[in-house]
Formats: sequence, C-alpha cells, structure tokens
Amino acid sequence: MNTLKKYLGVFWMILSPITVAFLTYETVIKYQEALPLAKANTLLQWCIILLIFIPIAIGFFIFGKYAYQNEYTTKD
Repeated sequence: MNTLKKYLGVFWMILSPITVAFLTYETVIKYQEALPLAKANTLLQWCIILLIFIPIAIGFFIFGKYAYQNEYTTKD
C-alpha cells in the first residue's frame, strides 16, 4: 500500500501543474473566441476560476510531495 501511495504522489505532483497550464490555456482560448461585448465578462469568469483552482492545485502538489516522501506511511 505504501508503494501505491508513493506512485500516486508522483501522479499528483505531475497532474497539478498540468491542470493549471490547461486552465490557463483554456482561459486564453475562451477570451480570444468571445464576442467583443462579452470579452470582459468571459475574462472575469475565467480569472475567478483560476484564482480558486490554483491554491487547490498547490495543495495537490504538496500532498503528492508528502506522499512521495513516505510521510503517510502506516506501521504494519
């Protein structure tokens, strides 16, 4: 079980920056595709999504780091 936790820690450390990059990419794409009258509203919505999700992704990365370093080992 501890090796599974270690591999999942690597998974979380890889997944968190990828999701932030993907959301940033989507923000740029959605802003460019928006109609001129809706650009401000679209940008505001996506900035709020990014501001909420970036701390969550940082938490996932920290969780993965601790899992990789075997901080969550159980005594069997």
